[in-house]
Order: sequence, then structure tokens, then C-alpha cells
Amino acid sequence: MQRQMWFKRGVIVPIFLLQIIPILLFPPESFSPKTQEWWLPALLVIMIVLADVQLIFGRGNPPWPWHLMSFAQGFNIISRLMMVWPHASITYKGVTELNGGYIALTVISVAASAAMLWYTELPEVRMNMAK
Repeated sequence: MQRQMWFKRGVIVPIFLLQIIPILLFPPESFSPKTQEWWLPALLVIMIVLADVQLIFGRGNPPWPWHLMSFAQGFNIISRLMMVWPHASITYKGVTELNGGYIALTVISVAASAAMLWYTELPEVRMNMAK
């Protein structure tokens, strides 16, 4: 009975809306116009919002929103793995230290995106969104 709760439309929709969180999990300085890091999360959030709007309010059950969500979450994982190396350390006053906060945000974001990928691929989720 407990498992069936996760597959009701009233639970699926909020989970779909919350899937922008792992995409936006960056330190605040990443969203500065001086960096080149801000545009990728913005683009991925737009993709997620488009897919959510189609799945929640659209008619029929076209495959493109599912593909778009999977692409955005998968690309978030790939981009995080590519960006962790240059951000893994920080130099302050000539001393280089491990950037634990950035690494922790990366691990949380990758795990959350992987969980979203797994959840959206479940047949129960897709069937209940098609209703």
C-alpha cells in the first residue's frame, strides 16, 4: 500500500516540479554574470519546465517531454562530473584547500538527478501521468 502512494498523480506532479532543485544546486557565485556557469542550469531548467507543463497540462502522452526530462537530468549529471575537477580545490591567500562545499553539492545534485531519472522511467509513473 505504501509503494502505491508514490505513483498517484497528486504525488508525481510535485516531484516533477521539484526536479529543478538538483539542477540549481550551485554555490551562489556560480550564478554571477562574470562566470560562464549560469547559462547551463538556466537552459536545463527551461527544458524541465517545458516538459512539466506538457505532461501536467497537455493532452495525450507524447514521448518528447519524457525524453527532454531525461536529457536535462542526464546532462546535469555529466556537466557536474566535468565541473567537479576544476572546482575541487580553492586557493585563498596562497593556500590551496579542498572545496568540500562544492564537492558535497555536486554529490547531492548527481544523486538527486539519478533518482529523478530512475523515478521518471518507472512504468507506473508514466501510466499515471498519461491518464
